[in-house]
Amino acid sequence: MIRAETDQETPKERTDRQLIELLNELRVALPGAQVLLGFLLTVPFATRFGKTTHAERVTLFVCLVCSACGIVLLMAPSVYHRLRWERGGKQDVVRVAHRLFIAGTAFLALGLLAAVFLVTDVIFGPVPAAVTTALIGCAVAATWYVLPLTHGQSARLRHEE
Repeated sequence: MIRAETDQETPKERTDRQLIELLNELRVALPGAQVLLGFLLTVPFATRFGKTTHAERVTLFVCLVCSACGIVLLMAPSVYHRLRWERGGKQDVVRVAHRLFIAGTAFLALGLLAAVFLVTDVIFGPVPAAVTTALIGCAVAATWYVLPLTHGQSARLRHEE
């Protein structure tokens, strides 16, 4: 049954929609994170890796750990949902999955920034790496967190939903 836009969703319909939206968002986030992790796993086996400095190796390790944590957290909602499949409590699944998704994107952002720093440091040195990483970090913070958290603050937008 298709509802008119002015009709209110039932709690079950809202939970069903939220779960579908969340799982679709995960499908968007995961491939990029997995490609980044795959790249990071191959770096130590490259011939030039032996010439890296201790600081570059530490940065790579931080990048690897943050990316791996991000992927674990981004995949967790699907596993959580699957294990809770026939137990009910879909609202609980949505609530927990939402938190895991936010934590996963935070770790993914840290992994991404560490990767940007590492590559830029190897190519251009530490100062350009710090500047580039700071600029991209500001872009990530602004678009991933600040914009969505502040955009819906106006009363006009809240009434449009």
